[in-house]
Amino acid sequence: MAKGHRSQIKRLRNENKDVRPSATISYARVSVTKACFVLDAIRGKDVNTAIGILSYNNRYASEVILKLLKSAVANAENNNGMKAENLYVAECFANKGPTMKRIHPRAQGRAYRIEKRTSHITVVLDER
Repeated sequence: MAKGHRSQIKRLRNENKDVRPSATISYARVSVTKACFVLDAIRGKDVNTAIGILSYNNRYASEVILKLLKSAVANAENNNGMKAENLYVAECFANKGPTMKRIHPRAQGRAYRIEKRTSHITVVLDER
């Protein structure tokens, strides 16, 4: 059992919250492995460089992550009052989401399983 009043516990929990601007996409139809190839390319880069890398990368995941990065920049400008030219990608990661299982018919009455993987992608920005 936690000690203290409910409001005290809530206050303590909110003190430790991360105040950096971020954006998250859930259930993106791209596997974690394929998303991580793109995320590794932009980690630690400033926002303008990251947008350039993503716009000229021809992987499908780069389109999804580009949209997510622009959303994180908009969150930083509107909610935190930060300037876009001072921002950089502090953290970016992809977590595994649920897998959709489908069946593909094969020869002689057999059926092969196709796994359509999803991921939850997060981009966290910070000011230099």
